[in-house]
Amino acid sequence: MKARTTRREFLQDTALVAAAATIAGPADAKSAPAATMPSIKLGKLKVSRLILGSNPFFGFAHGNPQGSSSDMKKWYTEQRIMSVLDQSAERGITAVWTPSYERWISVWNKYRTSGGKLPIWIGQPDKYDTMAEHITACAKNGGKAICIQGACVDKAFSRKKFDLVRKWLDLIHSFDLPAGIATHKPETHLIAEEKKLPTDFYHQCVYQPENYKHDCWEKAIATIRQLDKPVVAYKVLAAGRLAPKKAFADLLKQIKPKDGLCVGVFPKKNSGEIVEDTALVKKLSQRSEKKA
Repeated sequence: MKARTTRREFLQDTALVAAAATIAGPADAKSAPAATMPSIKLGKLKVSRLILGSNPFFGFAHGNPQGSSSDMKKWYTEQRIMSVLDQSAERGITAVWTPSYERWISVWNKYRTSGGKLPIWIGQPDKYDTMAEHITACAKNGGKAICIQGACVDKAFSRKKFDLVRKWLDLIHSFDLPAGIATHKPETHLIAEEKKLPTDFYHQCVYQPENYKHDCWEKAIATIRQLDKPVVAYKVLAAGRLAPKKAFADLLKQIKPKDGLCVGVFPKKNSGEIVEDTALVKKLSQRSEKKA
């Protein structure tokens, strides 16, 4: 059986690269025309269906074959983060999803005051013991929606601390912001619905960091299809182990138009990555709409 196509092999698919160039223009996103991306709503917040992820910004490589943790940390300077934000905005992405780290808040505030093009930060506070402090930091520094990080949610759920998660969500709502929760497990969001937690949207891991097998993907997709609230899928490319062409197509065939995906990029290895990803999501979303 042929192994799954890697992102590097994907780059060798010259026919698709040529098609992406036709759709999106030159690989240099700064010289390409603005692109319209399909949108979804997280509560009252309208965002592009493809959201920029941030794991590579901070070196969370998870064994990514395209670059190690140290490679990513070294390459992603403050200026390169801001450049990637602008390039993403020029291709139709309107939101970035990141934790509330001090470094990020500093970059985001500089980016906003310097006229950055990408308008929306979705905060992902990830400190279990100081969650309220980090939720507040997101809200006070321009976050437009806040989603509790999956490991924190899963830890609380494993301890049956559903009221603690409810308290976090209520705090987010006190800032008049949409509130969501993430998870690495397929059952968490269904439990949240049973418990009537006040969520506006969900963030579903489709490949767990400790399990990049397809049965993990299948269980996550089954959950997403049961949820009426918007769901944003993440780890769609299994930390660089899968090529966007197939992974995006497989995902977008299964999820609903209300649902989106969050994907990080590492342009050091592929300067046309943002153009390719956005062109694919736009094209595949149009196909899904026609079949619906």
